[in-house]
Amino acid sequence: MTDHSDYTVSIHYDRRLYRQDIAGSKAHAAMLARQGIISQDDADSIIAGLGKVQDEIERGDFPWDPSLEDLHMNIERRLTDLIGPAAGRLHTGRSRNDQVALDMRLYTREAIADIVAALRSVQRALAQLAEQHANVVMPGYTHLQRAQPVLFAHHMLAYFEMFQRDIGRFTDCAARMDVLPLGSGALAGVPYPTDRHAVAESLGFGEISPNSMDAVADRDFLAEFHAAAAIAMMHVSRLSEEIVIWSSREFDFVRLADEFTTGSSIMPQKRNPDFAEIARGKTGRVYGSLMGILTVLKGLPLTYNRDLQEDKEGFFDTVDTLLSTLRVFADMLPGMILNTERVESLAGESYMLATDMADYLVGKGVPFREAHGVMRRLCQHCEAEGKSLADLRLDEYREFSPHFDDGVYAITAAASVAARDNPGGTAPNRVAEGLARANKILREAGAV
Repeated sequence: MTDHSDYTVSIHYDRRLYRQDIAGSKAHAAMLARQGIISQDDADSIIAGLGKVQDEIERGDFPWDPSLEDLHMNIERRLTDLIGPAAGRLHTGRSRNDQVALDMRLYTREAIADIVAALRSVQRALAQLAEQHANVVMPGYTHLQRAQPVLFAHHMLAYFEMFQRDIGRFTDCAARMDVLPLGSGALAGVPYPTDRHAVAESLGFGEISPNSMDAVADRDFLAEFHAAAAIAMMHVSRLSEEIVIWSSREFDFVRLADEFTTGSSIMPQKRNPDFAEIARGKTGRVYGSLMGILTVLKGLPLTYNRDLQEDKEGFFDTVDTLLSTLRVFADMLPGMILNTERVESLAGESYMLATDMADYLVGKGVPFREAHGVMRRLCQHCEAEGKSLADLRLDEYREFSPHFDDGVYAITAAASVAARDNPGGTAPNRVAEGLARANKILREAGAV
């Protein structure tokens, strides 16, 4: 018969929690001694022994044993080897159920801090691009069709806002995760006079869990983390898509630094935006991890079930994927070169100004719907004649509406963006306000 003993083993991935596990054990041992549950000598020996265990792990000398199944039992066995019977007192007043719940919360807290810092770095790169090209006008798109002129800075700051919302979601997740589960035992609490508030303070938690059954079963914070990560990757993927499109010869809007492109194996002229494409592809695996944790949790009765062992691999992968992707973009964006001549020439293409011409007619007293119809017919006429709106003589304009005069020739891409002078619009002064807001956010976060 095939040996299936390794089916339940988690040590090959949960060893990643060693720092959190040891920190929790040290705080627990110190509390047990303060409460008189174990002696101070035993607590001191346990804490010193755990320090040696951590040193061994970080040196790569720790004797991991898969037969012990998980991180917790490996550490406890090694602690016993180092300090003897006192190690057996460490697990007083706790269970692996509340122990692993604590480890996951501690790890998630650190992961959120790293991710928020990485998001700030991407925001800083976007703000720098906006400032560098503050007055460049480019085509804005709807349905991937040229629509209206906008400032390139306005486009970059749109992504700044997306990532700002991502930071808000991770911050919210951290706040709801800020609850100590340790002291809940296996599910019913513990029969010892433990001081959970002291442990919470020692480990930096704002509060303790109010229900022991919920505490050991709760992985909502992981589902929320995955959801925030999936949305953040979705935003990265949208930016990736634009970079892929913009760097094509058909668009020729941007050029990426060589280290963020690769060549073709047979076509020497190619400069493929592989980093952006891979980021776009990695979004799917983060979505998959979100569905994975939701599926694990959806049918579980209270309280702890071994299914919860499956909460870790997808989580670690999501943390690694999101962090590495954000760090790539923080380094890639500053080296992205904008083809200002190209984007400004397209922004001034006459059909892009059709809405402005309709607004011009509205200013002459024409109802907007009528003005819209005039411009639609004018554009159809130009397409049939192979002309642009800029090619038309005034008498040709007046064939479609007597309200046209020489003022129609003053409608330019620069005038178009300047006209959008309302809060949140693409007018230069409004974009300057948006950039000032972005820089203020970064300064207050210490990210400049």
